[in-house]
Amino acid sequence: MLYKFKSRAAADLIMLEPQGRQILEIIGKTPGANGIVTAAQIPAAIAALEAAVLADEAQPAVEDETEEEAANNERKDTVRLRQRAAPFIEMLRRSAAENVDVVWGV
Repeated sequence: MLYKFKSRAAADLIMLEPQGRQILEIIGKTPGANGIVTAAQIPAAIAALEAAVLADEAQPAVEDETEEEAANNERKDTVRLRQRAAPFIEMLRRSAAENVDVVWGV
């Protein structure tokens, strides 16, 4: 399943279900087939996402590999919350600037 976020102030944003669900839970919305972040709710949503990004960066990256597997890999790329949330935060900022809502659907 995909989450498709829309705003009249920005291009559509598509996220895979696990990442979309995580973003919605962080901003205090119930993940579901559709929903809305009103223009009035956007500042709190941005603050919640920024706080979650800082908390995520304070935690060390989770290593799912054993030491042997890690030794065989030159490096492990990990996508952190900052990279996943950045496009959505930008959509929220643009929407706030134009005082428009952000909606989502699946």
